[in-house]
Amino acid sequence: MKSTNNTLTSYVASFVDELVRVGVNDVIISPGSRSTPMAILMAEHPTMNVTINIDERSAAFYALGVAKAKQKPVAILCTSGTAAANYFPAIVEAFNARIPLIVLTADRPHELRDVGAPQAIDQNQLYGNFAKWFVEMAIPEDAEQMLKYVRTVAGRAAGKAMSAPAGPVHLNFPFREPLVPNLEMNNLWGQGRQERTKHVNILVGKPKIDEDEIGHIVSIVKNVTKGLIVCGAHDDHEFVDVVTQLAEKLQFPIVADPLSQLRSGEHSKSLIIDGYDTILRNPEFCDVYNPELIIRFGAMPVSKALMQYIQKQPKATQIVVDGDGGWREPTLTATEMVYCDEVEFCNTLIKMTTEKDRSDWVDTWVHINNIVKESSSSIEDEQSLFEGRVFTELQEIIPRDATLFVGNSMPIRDLDTFFTNNEKQLKIMGNRGANGIDGIVSTALGVSSQNPHTILVIGDLSFYHDLNGLLAAKQHHLDITIVIINNDGGGIFSFLPQSAEEKHFEALFGTPIGLDYEHVVNMYGGTFNRVKNWEGFRTAINNSITSKGLSVVEVKTDRKENVAIHRKMWSKVSREINELIKKEYGNAYRSE
Repeated sequence: MKSTNNTLTSYVASFVDELVRVGVNDVIISPGSRSTPMAILMAEHPTMNVTINIDERSAAFYALGVAKAKQKPVAILCTSGTAAANYFPAIVEAFNARIPLIVLTADRPHELRDVGAPQAIDQNQLYGNFAKWFVEMAIPEDAEQMLKYVRTVAGRAAGKAMSAPAGPVHLNFPFREPLVPNLEMNNLWGQGRQERTKHVNILVGKPKIDEDEIGHIVSIVKNVTKGLIVCGAHDDHEFVDVVTQLAEKLQFPIVADPLSQLRSGEHSKSLIIDGYDTILRNPEFCDVYNPELIIRFGAMPVSKALMQYIQKQPKATQIVVDGDGGWREPTLTATEMVYCDEVEFCNTLIKMTTEKDRSDWVDTWVHINNIVKESSSSIEDEQSLFEGRVFTELQEIIPRDATLFVGNSMPIRDLDTFFTNNEKQLKIMGNRGANGIDGIVSTALGVSSQNPHTILVIGDLSFYHDLNGLLAAKQHHLDITIVIINNDGGGIFSFLPQSAEEKHFEALFGTPIGLDYEHVVNMYGGTFNRVKNWEGFRTAINNSITSKGLSVVEVKTDRKENVAIHRKMWSKVSREINELIKKEYGNAYRSE
């Protein structure tokens, strides 16, 4: 038994040690029997940070949050069977959002597969195309070549997870019993080590564009006056400064999604359009103000109105810049796909283009954006608990270095509309890979483990979907403020055509569940505050920011009233835009 045990120990210890050597120091483990050797050796390694999360679904989303915050690979480990299947939603999100995860699933050995053995399912290629790379690991051996093999796979896994586009990789480990490793073994972490820092050093570079190719882009840009820069979700802090410099040089307005990180910070915002979603809901504006050139960076922005606007510009040249070499282009209107590092692209274009004069085109965008801001500020007069006002209030309250994590469905859309340009050094985050409402609590808690000033804004149904995630806050003593916007159901459907089908709307789409979340928050040791007005909201948020642990603030809203206030604001802005267009173009504006 001891010989077999030492074989297992050498093999798994070599893998764990190499993960640490290549920079994978964080692992989220869900308890299980078959994963015992890996779990114990990870816990034993002196520089591996082990976090226990009992629910595999929550664990994977938690790891996603840690990886988002650290921008480096994080490992997750579970036992065999349906435990591994519970990772699937987070892996889908990681793949689409380009977040590096190293998925480690323990498995039954080959002789126990497809024979009716308990907790044995087919785990090969379990995640299909959502895993960038899959390896069915060899049965443990302690031969020198096998120790080199297992260390090489560890390095390759980290490199593959980080290489463009980043994403999850899956390693499946079949283990035979006995499963408990020998921690007393001599030279536990030195098995198979070479006299070098890493067994294999994998360098991940950034793509550049050569002079001929950039010359082609310059020839497109140089004579354009009506240009537009569109920035979706992007996390490179260097990008913020260079893209604003490029906009200033070209005199192109920047349509900035809140996840672009362009709306917050001390950089210039003179050309950043933060009210574009409201502007582009006006058909008259979309008829008249047509760009000749669109330059796109990052993921596709949240705004549906923006995507429809781009789709209606078939005559415009559209350059999509993606340093990861992917294909984030759902409008099907791109004319140039540029696989170049975004910072490199901007810097090169800045050097090779001449500075342009201010134009009526950019002045109009800025002027109408100011109209939107003035009109949307009227929500500050709304004494009812209007959902959009949550973000105008938070913008004033939250600390300068906080992370604001926003749930999908209505919260992310209200963030887009009501969270405006500001000077705070805020990080704005969300799960916009697959745009699901599951796993949001766990992801935000993963982020909060790296930044204690984290505020999550989430809808009531999304909160319900991930109640299990709250256990991480209790077990790991995490500090987080969660704002629940509770309209007792799926608020976003009230804005969609389905809302006209009154007979079936509530049962199929509104789905009220009538839960009192105070009980579950108390169960997980948090504090709960159901606010009745905006003064109470401000007090509750300020208290939560300065206190420790889990703080939940509930804002109860009315779905019908929320729709009415949104539409009232959009209508007011639309009238003012129409007046401006008529003044500039007269009655002939629709023919242009």
